Amino acid sequence: VNHGSADEKKISLTFNVVWGEEYIPQILDILGENDVQATFFLGGQWVDDFPELAGKIAGAGHEVGNHGYSHLHQERISKAANIEEIRKAETSINNVTGIKPKLFAPPYGERGDVILKAAEEAGYTTIFWSIDTIDWQRPEPSVITDRVLARAHNGAIVLMHPTAPTVNSLPVIIRELKKQGYQLVKVSSLLENMADVKVEES
Repeated sequence: VNHGSADEKKISLTFNVVWGEEYIPQILDILGENDVQATFFLGGQWVDDFPELAGKIAGAGHEVGNHGYSHLHQERISKAANIEEIRKAETSINNVTGIKPKLFAPPYGERGDVILKAAEEAGYTTIFWSIDTIDWQRPEPSVITDRVLARAHNGAIVLMHPTAPTVNSLPVIIRELKKQGYQLVKVSSLLENMADVKVEES
């Protein structure tokens, strides 16, 4: 799935987290101050290393998704190894948060059949995005803001990471999207009407 229904004025902010833990508290504060719920795709190894932060993300009511365990290039490994990566991350997330995720964001956004089939067999919906902030390159905050606002659309899934420029751009992005009438929701809320969802074609 790379975006939700075009009929509803909703957008999801997502964060892929395997590093950048120093920025998580600020991101959580900004989301909380603005009454926004986001979806965080957590790497299992990261959860093992930073259980308190993972717990804070879940405790704040945000959606927790699976981002694999080791942040491997999962296209390069077998289906069985893919399932093991997903399951291992699931165990780490569940042990810390009590949550069994239902959404999977593949590391590096890889889309090979081996990944998609493994995720499906493991019971997951695979999530991509329709707006990529490319914030991992750490551009100026205004660049991140412009990338989101210029491409904002109904059902958008926005890909972000915990970086300093992301922290600085986030309040502006939230304010401007709300001003445009968008409701900012978790990915699962965006996809409630699955019949209307755009599924990525191979």
